[in-house]
Amino acid sequence: MLTRPDGRNVSAPTEAQLAAALAEVYDGKAPVVDGSPGSAVLRFGYDDGLMYQMEVSADGNVRFEEWSDRDCEIALASPRQMAVAQEDALQLWKWLAQRQVAKIRSQNWQSGG
Repeated sequence: MLTRPDGRNVSAPTEAQLAAALAEVYDGKAPVVDGSPGSAVLRFGYDDGLMYQMEVSADGNVRFEEWSDRDCEIALASPRQMAVAQEDALQLWKWLAQRQVAKIRSQNWQSGG
């Protein structure tokens, strides 16, 4: 599920839809919310548990979260963050869409709150 910068949700987004959402974020077209840079979020989860979420902000910050369930009640790890260029954010999102979580975890993340 992709939550676009305008808040609309897109189920099973295509690579083109992912790229378009990131273009809006990085071009500064994403609305600012409560003083924070605009962002878009990609998430996927399994019916029996595990939920992964990756938010990309207009300042280039990416935040990756892992949860034990679809309701995001129990975090499996501390949120991880890093600043990336638009093309790197697209690669991370493609890996998430392909459920390649091990590749995502192996990146140069920083723990963050």
